[in-house]
Amino acid sequence: MSTLPAPPGGHSPPTAAALAGETVELAPLAAEICRRYREEFPDERERYGDAGMEWCIHDNLHVLKWAIEAIEYGADFNGNLTWLANVLEARDFPLERLVRDLELAADVVDAMLSGTGPALERRLRDGASLISGRNP
Repeated sequence: MSTLPAPPGGHSPPTAAALAGETVELAPLAAEICRRYREEFPDERERYGDAGMEWCIHDNLHVLKWAIEAIEYGADFNGNLTWLANVLEARDFPLERLVRDLELAADVVDAMLSGTGPALERRLRDGASLISGRNP
């Protein structure tokens, strides 16, 4: 029997970020991404337990922040996303699920953000394509 992962610890992820002069609340976006993700992949509850949802939110808060930093400051979103993919892959997490998570993130941003949404949505879809290209 496998051991369920522990909840995230250490440095807390960001919960808000500035994009185009507006504050974007990341927590509601991450919660909705993970709700949709868990709906598509209900088997994750058995595999990861409650910590799975906590990790989903934790990681998506970082992904959203990285995407915003790339738009605002030219930060290396692709590098950060590749690092995350490497960590998840080393933990036997299926990368096609990371791709789907990024697609869901783009869908959520499209649905929940107006003026600042399109650039962030594009960045997330580009990230999904990047990770999809590493995992044929």
